[in-house]
Amino acid sequence: MKKFILNALTVLALAGGMTSCGDDYLDTTIYNGIDLESGLTNASNISVALNGTYYQFNREYFAGTYAVAIGDVVSDISYWNGQTSHWNNLYEFTYQDTDTYLGYIWEYGYKVADNAARIIKAANEIYAEASASEQAELDQALAEAYTLRAFAHFYLVNVFAHQVKANGADFSSKPGVVIVDEPIAAFAEVSRSTVGQTYSFIQSDLGQAISLFKKVGDRGMKVYFGQAAAEGLLARVNLYMENWSEAANYAQQALTDAGTPALAYTENGYKSLYQNSTSNSESIFHLAINATTNWSANSAGTLWSTYNFSPSPYLKSLYAEGDVRLSLMEAGPNSTDAVPVFNGGKYHHFESNNPAYQTNYMINAPEMYLIIAEAQLKQGNEAAAKEALLMVAKRNPAIQSVDDITGDVMQFIKDERARELFQEGHRLYDLRRWGQPVSVSAIKAPAIEFDYNNYNISEMVFPIPVAEINAGFGVEQNSEWPNVMP
Repeated sequence: MKKFILNALTVLALAGGMTSCGDDYLDTTIYNGIDLESGLTNASNISVALNGTYYQFNREYFAGTYAVAIGDVVSDISYWNGQTSHWNNLYEFTYQDTDTYLGYIWEYGYKVADNAARIIKAANEIYAEASASEQAELDQALAEAYTLRAFAHFYLVNVFAHQVKANGADFSSKPGVVIVDEPIAAFAEVSRSTVGQTYSFIQSDLGQAISLFKKVGDRGMKVYFGQAAAEGLLARVNLYMENWSEAANYAQQALTDAGTPALAYTENGYKSLYQNSTSNSESIFHLAINATTNWSANSAGTLWSTYNFSPSPYLKSLYAEGDVRLSLMEAGPNSTDAVPVFNGGKYHHFESNNPAYQTNYMINAPEMYLIIAEAQLKQGNEAAAKEALLMVAKRNPAIQSVDDITGDVMQFIKDERARELFQEGHRLYDLRRWGQPVSVSAIKAPAIEFDYNNYNISEMVFPIPVAEINAGFGVEQNSEWPNVMP
């Protein structure tokens, strides 16, 4: 048994299946030997530690694969062909509280949150005595650390707690996650905050980050958080909270501060977005994954190719003939209609044809337009909603004006989010927050059939890893989790 610390919240004894390939749960020497307990005494060390926190965020165990992939795998738009056992328990809704993927998401989410909290605490403690140039460096580190901590909590609360809102119904009083507002001493008793409190904490962190970015600017590199990325994440947070006006405003601000990226409307233009790990000109923030730094067999690209996950027959049916996004829907070697093998899609990395080399494009301009569209529609502004929606819907060349967006506009937005955001990890939370019965666990390709139909997915909640519960430091289980599986 190897002991880990829930980022200084609790001491855990975890089974071998949840070990971290040599990493301590709390890495007190996370980067270039900078010790998080005693070494964060100057701006330079804090900047080095920040890079280490990005590394943990980028890892396959969190944003690099697991925390993103789960949002699509456990939904109606992915298909598992049964040829490997990777992710099958989550896909088929047969997971347990010992699930390895859930365990890693919990572990690394708190690794990022705690490391960021230590950076924030240390930077604030030395700020007053620092020189002007050091204060500028600290402001930069603080802005990015606040954003990292917010992103970590956002993933954790969405994976391990109830959706905050579901079609107007408020679940903010449900149990959320343990908030890491500052490092908590080992062996201390802790408790889960509510979902609402967790979201308020995320909003506060992002608000502080945006204020600091406005003061000091950002690095101008998309692998580091900047003002537009923080605003884009805050737009997503407000969308989930059904704060429609704030969601639309922050999404528009993100687009403006990102330079209003031009979108691609031809097959060649769209495909070129995924040429390599820096080629997506529509992206606002992406991970630092490339041909030399990647997660190989544990990469997201491997999941969507070698590990036999692909777009579901249902998702494929949503695309009109000629939609430029179909240029990514290529089948891999030995693929058949009954046993499809995907060629990676957004992770194909056309420059090398090695999906493991492709990055995760995390916050992107098309999502911002779709947030604006939904938020405007919910406020009764259908014309404004269609204008924003058109920016993305024109990927289908048959749609050239708002007059071509017909029928139920909200249903169009839902379908467009499925078409556009596939492989970006949004679908599970979209289905939950829309509060409608859905079909999940696709079977019998190429037929559109599912194991479970009319499932109330808004009630679904994953279990907290049992090792955390058994540690006995106060984290309580989602008691209802077995009863809300389909």
